[in-house]
Amino acid sequence: MEALDALEKLAPVVLAFGCGVVLAKRKVVPAESSKVFADYAFLFAVPCFLFGNIYRSDLGDLFDWRAIAGYATAAGTAVVLAGALSRAFGVRDPRGLALRIMAAVQVNTAYFAVPVFVMLFGNAAPIFPVLLFQVCVLSLVIISIMELGRPDRGGALRTRLTAAVAASLMTPVVIACNAGIVLNLLSAPLPRIALDSFAFVGDSASPVALFALGLHLGGTGLTVRGTTAEELWIIAFKCAAFPLMTLFIARHGFGVQGDWLHYLVLLAAMPAPQNLFIFAQRYDVGVDMSAALVVKTSVVALLLLPLWVQWAAHPS
Repeated sequence: MEALDALEKLAPVVLAFGCGVVLAKRKVVPAESSKVFADYAFLFAVPCFLFGNIYRSDLGDLFDWRAIAGYATAAGTAVVLAGALSRAFGVRDPRGLALRIMAAVQVNTAYFAVPVFVMLFGNAAPIFPVLLFQVCVLSLVIISIMELGRPDRGGALRTRLTAAVAASLMTPVVIACNAGIVLNLLSAPLPRIALDSFAFVGDSASPVALFALGLHLGGTGLTVRGTTAEELWIIAFKCAAFPLMTLFIARHGFGVQGDWLHYLVLLAAMPAPQNLFIFAQRYDVGVDMSAALVVKTSVVALLLLPLWVQWAAHPS
């Protein structure tokens, strides 16, 4: 019965995503326009949604440090294992290692987790601590490795790293989250019309982000036969092993129970982030593999979501 309830809650997610796939395949909407929809969601709608929700949230409940520590420990363990597996597959280039670690451990928050959490819980605020952890820790590690392994650009390494780190911290999503926290802590009053406006725009984030993802998939297609052994282990690690590790470490290592255990397992089960492809292009490493992993982990994650919803609700 609960599996059926989960499927019913995910029906809007499937509808928005599937509509994008169908319209792109039938060429009713150009697949290239997925970037326009994605940019709208990432640069405007998602920041509006997160700002409004964080501003209204109880930060004491939002930042459960035991839960965050459990997720961070699981992610750190996953980084080490993913790096070891990548080396076992013969990857020696630091940039290639960093890219595979990113694909196996980081999660798609803005384009996938936000709409899924909105559909399931009516609120995506629990995503925020993990989003900050990704941007302020995981992404900085990835950027540092990428820059250290990049031989084709001049200039001092410190300058290149500073610029890359600043760029990652100045994204609209991170700015919106930080602004929401600061104004919340200061108890700064905001006009109701402003909050209503943020809510109005933010409500469009979920369907537009999923529609954009569907358009991208419909345009690029999905080649199952061409999936390599390396892609298979990364997909399995991202969509199955990492959520299981998070479930075990958070519950047994940090005593996380209830809703937060539910949130963490579902977050870990999200697909590889879309900026994986952006990083691959920027550093000229594994571009085709990155595009394939973003699409394939998105499809697998969507298929497995009902299972994770039911399992996370009854982890014992």
